[in-house]
Amino acid sequence: MTLDVGALIGLCAGLLALVAGAALVGARRAQARSGLPRARVVYSDAGAGGRATDSLFSRRYGLVGKPDYLLEADGGLIPVEVKPTRRAAEPYPGDILQLLAYCLLVEETHGRPAYGLLRYASATFQLDYTDAARAHLLNTMAAIRVATQAGERGRSHADAGRCAHCMFNEVCDESLAPLD
Repeated sequence: MTLDVGALIGLCAGLLALVAGAALVGARRAQARSGLPRARVVYSDAGAGGRATDSLFSRRYGLVGKPDYLLEADGGLIPVEVKPTRRAAEPYPGDILQLLAYCLLVEETHGRPAYGLLRYASATFQLDYTDAARAHLLNTMAAIRVATQAGERGRSHADAGRCAHCMFNEVCDESLAPLD
């Protein structure tokens, strides 16, 4: 029995093409299920081995943060915040403010984004970064600063689990978590 090397190479190339095609189809389906646009990831702070080394920082607003991703899309950078365990029909107000803060940081460091994306387990919300949204964020930041300076800070939730994982748990006089 003689082996035709050319036929064997052709068969291997065909099998490789089939595997590559299946992988491409799988990747495109996964991307479509993610709810995120096809875009180049230019920054990632999601998990170990991510590419982010520095936080975004605005001296002007006294704000610092790391969005989960920055995507290069629509001629600019789009911040993305991922909340993988959240399932809600509408985004939580605190998550909206967090994403708007990332939009402000992107504006300060790279130019104004048109929108940001908030990804929950079951949905992706596109939040337009309008003048009104920006003003809402700045007003909220100002109110927080006033309350902080007046000593009016208090626990903002009734979730013992959040208290248990808070770094101030042991010194907080409003903690809901039992101390050991």
